Amino acid sequence: MTSSRRTALKTLLASAAVGPQLAHAAEPKWGRGVEGQRKADLGNGTYLNPILSGDHPDPTILKDGADYYMTFSSFLSYPGVILWHSRDLVNWEPIGPALTKPIGSVWAMDLVKHNGRYFIYIPATPDGKGTIFVIWADNIRGPWSDPIDLHIDAIDPGHAVGEDGKRYLFVNGVRRIGLTDDGLATVGTLEKVYEPWRYPSDWVVEMFAPEGPKLLRRNGWFYLVLAVGGTSGPPTSHMVIAARSRSIHGPWEHCPQNPLVRTKSAEERWWSRGHATLVEGPAGDWWMVYHGYENGYRTLGRQALLEPIEWTADGWFKPKGGDLSSPLPMPKKGTAVPAGFAKSDDFTKNKFGVQWCFFNPGPDEMRRVRFEQGSVVIAGKGTSPADCSPLSCIVGDHAYEATVTLEISGAGHGGLLLHYNEHMFVGVGFSATHMLTYQYAREQGWMREAVKASTVRIRVRNDRHIVTFFYALDDGKWIQHPWQMETSGMHHNVFGGFLSLQPAVYSAGEGAVHMRDFQYRALA
Repeated sequence: MTSSRRTALKTLLASAAVGPQLAHAAEPKWGRGVEGQRKADLGNGTYLNPILSGDHPDPTILKDGADYYMTFSSFLSYPGVILWHSRDLVNWEPIGPALTKPIGSVWAMDLVKHNGRYFIYIPATPDGKGTIFVIWADNIRGPWSDPIDLHIDAIDPGHAVGEDGKRYLFVNGVRRIGLTDDGLATVGTLEKVYEPWRYPSDWVVEMFAPEGPKLLRRNGWFYLVLAVGGTSGPPTSHMVIAARSRSIHGPWEHCPQNPLVRTKSAEERWWSRGHATLVEGPAGDWWMVYHGYENGYRTLGRQALLEPIEWTADGWFKPKGGDLSSPLPMPKKGTAVPAGFAKSDDFTKNKFGVQWCFFNPGPDEMRRVRFEQGSVVIAGKGTSPADCSPLSCIVGDHAYEATVTLEISGAGHGGLLLHYNEHMFVGVGFSATHMLTYQYAREQGWMREAVKASTVRIRVRNDRHIVTFFYALDDGKWIQHPWQMETSGMHHNVFGGFLSLQPAVYSAGEGAVHMRDFQYRALA
């Protein structure tokens, strides 16, 4: 190492020792679950949004007797389409993935039950070209069928059954196509069926973008609930609007109270609220589930929100939750399931598709994985974190620490990242001979340091976007990495993709990473 580099490194070490001196705005008092993770249920008969923190966008929800099931856009994460279960709409537990075969980036879906069978209609981009697939199961816990390509060039499907018993898919742009009785093929072609209500031209939104049509039949009316305004961009983008018709074939009339949900100011806690589905609660009351970005935390992705609604005398509905910044009464007559799950993992159970997912994997990615008692071995792929399909997990806390123990074998290298996509990540890695530092998707070669250890422990602390890494060689003491980073800009408005910043373990090159003893804890 040259003299100038030694001087620069000493300066960095000195500044790291001081640590970030930041003041944090007062935050709401969420409940705290396992490992201190944020929890919506406050334990006093109220809840505080989000009902699922972290990256859970485009919720689609199904009421099935006393049970509720929900899933979300999983984009390039596989196993994907993770199903969640609840009995009170606030406390949710994961079931597992419905989709294991990669079909490209998975967008807003629709989860439905028809004639005793479950269906998920899945927009995806195999080979970069958009289409809609369907999978089905006779038990919602699986097994699920292989994806069937419906060859529909559209996104955001919403399933509906007309007054004549025929099945349809509504899609973005408020177009519609028929389905066969078994729901596994299309009938006819896409046709536009509704010109949505338009907001005033001086409103600050991303774009018009009518999308996410979800349909409900109630008291002789078909209700069409959809989003306009764009799902990201300015905080005041995205909103919920509605229309209704006596027939699935129209004509459709605008709701006179449109928009029903809208972020009006960047001062609100929840930005870009939209993409809603209506659902009946356990007590027969009604609710909306939709998503939103949290003010100051776009890095967490779009989070799942729950708002009460009421039906009015004229047959429309209106929301009752305000801007969702305050606690709201819990749904009545529901029973709580265990909420969330512990992210700490001793690898004695397979949590792939519940916690761990590969980013943008190949068709046989699971062949890279070998399970051993108390560890998982991940064969190397690619040459760096950018092309090796890291193994990541969604988090929903403003501040947290994640720690993992790794053994690097062969001529590969691996480490711990905060990962957005192949174009943006930060992290620390190790080979058999060196420590590697990644700042904003680039290895900082001047910080490559010669080390030799059979085992490394790595910890990342993300304290409200201020990121610090630590490492320990073999059984040695913790060493704070000299480079601290600020990550608040690692989100969709900068890098696209509608993703979130997630802890991830990578394994690259000609070797393997033995991963064990993953520990997670939320920080106050």
